[in-house]
Amino acid sequence: MSSVARDVAAVVVDYHTGDLLAGCVDSLVANDLESIVVVENGEPGSAPRDLGHPGVRVLEVEGNLGYGRAVNRGAALVAAAPYLLVANPDVVVHEGAVSALVDFLETHPTVGIVGPLIQRPDGSLYPSARVFPNPWLAGAHALIGPWWPTNPATRRYRSPHRDGSADWVSGAFFLVRRAAFEEVGGFDERYFMFAEDMALCWSLRRAGWGVATTPDAVVTHVEGAARARAPRAMLIAHHRSALRFEAQTATGLRRALVPLAALVLGLRLVVVLARGRSSPGA
Repeated sequence: MSSVARDVAAVVVDYHTGDLLAGCVDSLVANDLESIVVVENGEPGSAPRDLGHPGVRVLEVEGNLGYGRAVNRGAALVAAAPYLLVANPDVVVHEGAVSALVDFLETHPTVGIVGPLIQRPDGSLYPSARVFPNPWLAGAHALIGPWWPTNPATRRYRSPHRDGSADWVSGAFFLVRRAAFEEVGGFDERYFMFAEDMALCWSLRRAGWGVATTPDAVVTHVEGAARARAPRAMLIAHHRSALRFEAQTATGLRRALVPLAALVLGLRLVVVLARGRSSPGA
């Protein structure tokens, strides 16, 4: 048995992604994973019960639980391995990526969660390592981003630190120490969709764990396959979650700015809905 098969259990949350889900599972198995739970947030029967691998189980839940809550349910079912891998169903894992993530955590004992390099299907890089937004950075990103996606505030928000660490990593794909994940109570289930990954990393950092990415692990993310079924609802969920994170984490004088944050996010939501955008552009 390989170290990946022994030390890693995976949870994939699906929502009507069809063949993309099968491709994700195939790529996980090709990376030696043997304990995989697929949590189906869509209608019963949306995910095939037999994905062609004996180590894969499908958990059908009542209605759409949201991403974080579904991961928590799946994590309770997979083997209690030292590492928990969380993946979107529209991710294809490149050869050796999971073992590279394991090696990173093995050699960085203070890091609790690590993400890979995430590519889009066209080979461009997805900004998977980000900083926690302060009010000015968040406001500039929110208001300028819809018109000028490469503005300085958005570039800063979507950048890792100079030492290679990050404030938070994308929930599309990551490896987390099981002990660290359980220490902070898993995903905060008050977040239905979006920002639950940011909130998880916030909790891990407050508990003393580091957050990082490594270019030695690479995955390809189709991006938006599930939310394409309900784009307006996902846009609303994205902005609601961003406000929840600000209200949850703001302290001191910054708490007085939460109503302003609500106004800015509301204006941004009106703009992106009016422009007919199907992606939150987080």
